[in-house]
Amino acid sequence: MKLLLDENLSRRIVPFLQTAFPDSSQVALLGLEGASDSEIWQYAKTNNFVIVSRDSDFQERSLVSGHPPQVVWLKIPNHSKSVVLNILLDHHEEIEQALLEQNRACVEISLSIQK
Repeated sequence: MKLLLDENLSRRIVPFLQTAFPDSSQVALLGLEGASDSEIWQYAKTNNFVIVSRDSDFQERSLVSGHPPQVVWLKIPNHSKSVVLNILLDHHEEIEQALLEQNRACVEISLSIQK
């Protein structure tokens, strides 16, 4: 499973995601900086990415459009790169189970379930 981090998440964590989520990237690293949500959605769909965002926009789109792509919605306030990275790595199994095994359109991760 490869993740596509939205602009609201740092591109600097991408190298640290590669073991758990190989071939993951961030929109700016793919030349999509400033792209509309529709463009990012289509890119993720075409290239088999799971979108990761702190905004509800992609979660709402998944309710209307279904999937692919699937979405990881980080329901967290603005935090440091290391906190975001740890959330994604700590919830790796939960994300995979929800998206791959249960075939859900979106998985929500909030700070209240963070270790």
